[in-house]
Amino acid sequence: MTQIERAVKGEVTEETSRVARDEGPTPEVVRSRVASGQIVIPSNKNREAKVIGIGKGLRTKVNASIGTSTEIADTAMEIEKAKIAEAYGADTLMDLSVGGDIARIRKEVMNAVTIPVGTVPLYEAFAIAIEKYGAAINMPEELLFDVMERQCDEGVSFMAIHCGINRMTIERLRKQGYRYGGLVSKGGSYLTAWMLHNDRENPLYERFDRVVEILKKHDVVLSLGNGFRAGAIHDSTDRVQIQELIINCELAETGRRMGCQMMVEGPGHIPIDEIEANIILEKRMSGEAPFYMLGPITTDIAPGYDHVTAAIGASLSSAYGADFICYVTPSEHLGLPYPEDVKEGVITARIAAHIGDMVKNKDRDRDREMSKARRDLNWKQQFEIALTSERAHYIRNKRQSPSEEHCTMCGEFCASQILKGFFDKEMQDYGKK
Repeated sequence: MTQIERAVKGEVTEETSRVARDEGPTPEVVRSRVASGQIVIPSNKNREAKVIGIGKGLRTKVNASIGTSTEIADTAMEIEKAKIAEAYGADTLMDLSVGGDIARIRKEVMNAVTIPVGTVPLYEAFAIAIEKYGAAINMPEELLFDVMERQCDEGVSFMAIHCGINRMTIERLRKQGYRYGGLVSKGGSYLTAWMLHNDRENPLYERFDRVVEILKKHDVVLSLGNGFRAGAIHDSTDRVQIQELIINCELAETGRRMGCQMMVEGPGHIPIDEIEANIILEKRMSGEAPFYMLGPITTDIAPGYDHVTAAIGASLSSAYGADFICYVTPSEHLGLPYPEDVKEGVITARIAAHIGDMVKNKDRDRDREMSKARRDLNWKQQFEIALTSERAHYIRNKRQSPSEEHCTMCGEFCASQILKGFFDKEMQDYGKK
């Protein structure tokens, strides 16, 4: 049985207990939220991975995406990127490879890390179709299900599958006069082209029950992909995006009833004043299924700094109730991420997630301890509390002051040092020591 089926029967699984220990809620609270579909626990039976929970009342999780392209297919680099992502605190990893030996790359990546690994099976299916049948539009639909089955067997923990694209969604796209930024999802674009060329319904929508049964067999979480997400600010929250969201929320409810763990994916490019509305819509329409936000990127004009534009969106998304965010690297819109881009993307996304959790979960204890350490000029403790201390160490050491207490910003004018000792009694009385 799957985690959700066992939770519905009242069972507190080992994975449920571990999430409760790591995050704070009682095991019964976690169990009840798994049963209702508000929390998912990616836990494919074929691969032992770190146990994490994604959803209501838990810390906002961060995903790091890696993977080859048809231009650069360096397996060793992808393994290095995977290890860096885990080392710097990514909660999950997605292998989005479309070039080279995709199956071998995925296997080596999964062997290199202990965190849950996700995929977009559509990518591999279309890559095989191009190689075997000459074009993606010639793909036999059975190939989609074969690839899903094989990836589940290999131990993939969650899959982004584009079930919410159908003839109605495409008709919405036509009626609104296409888009400023076009379609930016590789899977969504390929699937749309396949449907239009073959004059067929999306098999992932039409045969949704089969998709669910394949994933359910191994307790793989189904992440309902947003193939029609906006790739430009001026396309955000348009009719086609909301149409797909409505369908995905309906499918999330159907999938839960069938015993499969479900997530819903959210927009890519969106101005900050529309983030809360998107989250409210998803939560209301899906019965509070975990919401997986891709970024989101909050302006279109900052190439090279899109990890920053996404951090702004991610922090607000987390604060408003999103449960899971996909990092963005500095190379977004420019090229395939290199290892240093992955590191920067993960660290930035983790900061954004924490900022959001300070609002959503009132998680501010760590910030209070950092404040005290700074007040007391306790550098060792500051580095221990920091999300990552590597860069902080580097900056302080490069600008080392003759004094071990203050830094070179203020020197002997250090405000904390000037008043050190004056308020010890008051701090003791108010418990602020």
